[in-house]
Amino acid sequence: MFDYKGKVVAITGASSGLGKQMAEGYAQCGADLVLLARRVERLEESAAELKEKYGIEVFPVKCDVTDTESIKEATAKIEEKFGHCEVIINCAGGEKGTGTPLTEYKKEDWEYTLTLDLTSIFECTQAFTNLMKKAMEAGKQTYGRVINIASIYGLVGNTAIPTIAYHATKGAVVNFTKGAAAELATQGITVNAICPGFFYTELTKETLDTEFFQNYANTTVPMKRYGNPGELNSTAIFLGAEESRYVTGQAIAVDGGYTCV
Repeated sequence: MFDYKGKVVAITGASSGLGKQMAEGYAQCGADLVLLARRVERLEESAAELKEKYGIEVFPVKCDVTDTESIKEATAKIEEKFGHCEVIINCAGGEKGTGTPLTEYKKEDWEYTLTLDLTSIFECTQAFTNLMKKAMEAGKQTYGRVINIASIYGLVGNTAIPTIAYHATKGAVVNFTKGAAAELATQGITVNAICPGFFYTELTKETLDTEFFQNYANTTVPMKRYGNPGELNSTAIFLGAEESRYVTGQAIAVDGGYTCV
């Protein structure tokens, strides 16, 4: 179970943080990887490391998920290189305006966040599911998996830091996941979401290292700690596996219990 040899897993936002961590998790299971991000130099470094360590094929592809043509070019390169792609993980994201109250939030920051965190997931899902269906019709793969990285803030509000656009987009990602799952349910493609809690990334480190937020997490997270590197991997591997064919439309929180209280 969970043997990914001969399978291709593509990950957006793979140059750092959770995307890079999940890439290594899939590499440990024998998957060939497509690493997608804007910072191609970082992708190339990761690709070399993963190839040497796990003996897998790793294909770094420059891709800006806010650019429709960039997504199309990336999927075309993947089709030319492998001819199939079993799993796409939509992990790229970010936000402008964190810490700005709702009443003062700028429209341009709102639109930026919606484009990066929501529209990109729609466009990547559309492009990759079309690739998956084409490959299945040609007998090059037998199933497809879409995994969207949402957030606990797509399930609940928060009293720590104002981040209204992030709440809105991540909540939309959760319900986009459900709608897409329903549409694709009979086509051999499942669509699920992971809702991470507090993990260190380039975007979160400065906030998570503050005494205020450490005290906040100690009070609100039942496990009284942040997520450790790699603790998201097992959920991603489970959702991407061929054996998980009856799991679709779900949003799984990986948060140390934050959303259970």
